[in-house]
Amino acid sequence: MRGGYQKQHYCDPTAAPACAANSSLTYCLEDAEYPAYEIKAAISQDHLFAKKYADIGTQSADDLVDGLSAEQESAFDYGYYTGSSKGDSPYDVTHWAGPAGYICPSDVAYAQPRRAQNVAGEWRVIVNDVHYYTQTARLETCLHPDAACRALAPCYKSKCTQKYIYHRMLSYDPCDPYKGLFIDIYRLPAACSCHVPAL
Repeated sequence: MRGGYQKQHYCDPTAAPACAANSSLTYCLEDAEYPAYEIKAAISQDHLFAKKYADIGTQSADDLVDGLSAEQESAFDYGYYTGSSKGDSPYDVTHWAGPAGYICPSDVAYAQPRRAQNVAGEWRVIVNDVHYYTQTARLETCLHPDAACRALAPCYKSKCTQKYIYHRMLSYDPCDPYKGLFIDIYRLPAACSCHVPAL
């Protein structure tokens, strides 16, 4: 401290946290620097917490995918599918063959994000797994975005397209802890759909 002034630490809310280093994702499912102590303190000081908080922690395909069980969805295996042919034809056997699964191969996770980038491009901490409070989201990410949809003939010129959904989640701003807990909005991957253009 010089001349009575303390050097201020600048926190850039748009800077990616350590958990997102070397990743193109806009969220972290694991976070070694998760501020659990600060979140617990914010929960205990927030008299409206019970009105802000809501979650269904045990989500699965049983509840969220019509006609499909959690066991069936978790058994989908796209290990054979490359998204493009390894042979002379762009539609070799890997395009036509394979076990049950979605027409556009995807990775599905029923996850509890620890941090995420909000729609304004600022990184926030998500209240998760603190005092037994969780916020679960079904995240579905295309394994081969822009690849041809599985099992459709080449004449359709189909492609797998990543879709997103806006999630409202109880959040904490590590750059401004005096805000306390608040609801923020995040754009998260929700589905991998087959798109067929007009012919």
